[in-house]
Amino acid sequence: MKNVTDSFLSLVHWPSAGSFGFNTDILATNPINLSVVLGVLIFFGKGVLIDLLDNRKQRILNTIRNSEELREGAIEQLEKARARLQDVQIEAEGYRAYGYFGIDEKRHELINSTSKALEQLENNKNETIHFEQQRAITQVRQRIFQQALQGALGTLNSCLNNELHLRTISANIGLFGSMKELTD
Repeated sequence: MKNVTDSFLSLVHWPSAGSFGFNTDILATNPINLSVVLGVLIFFGKGVLIDLLDNRKQRILNTIRNSEELREGAIEQLEKARARLQDVQIEAEGYRAYGYFGIDEKRHELINSTSKALEQLENNKNETIHFEQQRAITQVRQRIFQQALQGALGTLNSCLNNELHLRTISANIGLFGSMKELTD
């Protein structure tokens, strides 16, 4: 390792006049190296850079042309759409007017049918009420008749004893017998 460092140190101490050697002064060598590298890059890279820029320019121009064509197509479609919109609005106005007329007719039909249905419901209601009244009257009559019969039977049972009972039966049998003779 000592030999390698010694050889580098010996290179540093070589005389610079008329010979080739390493310059360890960074401030002096960087501008020279940079100018050499930039010169080589400009000389060899100029064509490549110009080609890249030309290609990019052509793509940008093509994109702009395509955009213009698309814009013109979009404007044309917009005009067609506006014309179609006006046609549709006129047609919709016609449908709306006809629709209002149809709606008015349907409303009148609905009112008439509803009126008839309500009248029929009113008649059905009145019939049902009358029927229910007659049924209630019949039920009340039946209950009154049953209560009257129960009351009469209770009175008869409490007032009649066996002897009176037998006499009533005999009198009724006699009545039926005389009715039978009259009908014959």
